[in-house]
Amino acid sequence: MLGGVKIPHTHSLIAHSDGDVVIHSLVDAIFGALCIGDIGSHFPDTDSSNKDLNSRMFLRYAADMMISNNYALGNVDVTVIAESPILAPHILSMRECLSTDLSANLEKINIKATTAEKLGFIGRGEGIGCHSVVLLAPRQSSEQNSQ
Repeated sequence: MLGGVKIPHTHSLIAHSDGDVVIHSLVDAIFGALCIGDIGSHFPDTDSSNKDLNSRMFLRYAADMMISNNYALGNVDVTVIAESPILAPHILSMRECLSTDLSANLEKINIKATTAEKLGFIGRGEGIGCHSVVLLAPRQSSEQNSQ
């Protein structure tokens, strides 16, 4: 599972939840931008109720936290680092999934993939890396919008 999309592959990721590194990275970026900790502080792996959870639930929670902290999503930029699988055929579906869970326009969601050029544990195919950046903006109150 990457970006909320089941991607066929000979290997799977070992994780406490579903191991969706794209969503985990994005949730961490949102929590970081809001200064409210990280995914582990909100969904600790020591809590058995988080076992095997669908990571999309984490993303919807992060979207709710943006709203409750009075922020709006500007945009999302995700870089997946993996030797395989080839993600290009799945990027649009992944963007659509993130767009849905964040209640954001598809145009605000960017996902790209690269390799580690055979270097390190990612290059050896032993794992996947992911970097996410989000731009959040304070929501304008209806009072300010009417001016």
